[in-house]
Amino acid sequence: MKTISAKLQLDRPVTESVLDEAIERGRLRHKSGVQATAVTFQEACLTIRFEDGTGVLLPVKLFPEFDSFEDEDYADLKVGLSGTALCHEAKDLHVSIAGMISASKPLMNLAASVVSSRNGRQSSAAKAEAARANGKKGGRPRKVEVTQ
Repeated sequence: MKTISAKLQLDRPVTESVLDEAIERGRLRHKSGVQATAVTFQEACLTIRFEDGTGVLLPVKLFPEFDSFEDEDYADLKVGLSGTALCHEAKDLHVSIAGMISASKPLMNLAASVVSSRNGRQSSAAKAEAARANGKKGGRPRKVEVTQ
């Protein structure tokens, strides 16, 4: 997994517009991102639960960030950063949940399949108009076989 260093943030005065921008960014992230609510550890796996009751089971051996962890260290692992990361304060560890999930090839293949299926059901305005026009003509035109 890739390690990302924090960027140096210059102190900006907190104005109404800066505050409004931050609130809007938070709303967008909350709507579009992973929102975990709980994490537990058992049998060498982390179970991460989400807002809707679903969850994912991730074996810790796949993540080098947890190499120095003892079994009792997992009890102090918490969901943080608005449900987007696993945090351990004593070890100063913050690991992205989306990053952990993306490190699993089977989970990414499943995600790609779900996204493809969902995108295939979407209809553009042009497709909808073409379907209406064909419906007015009696439906999809039959294929005409050319005989030679």
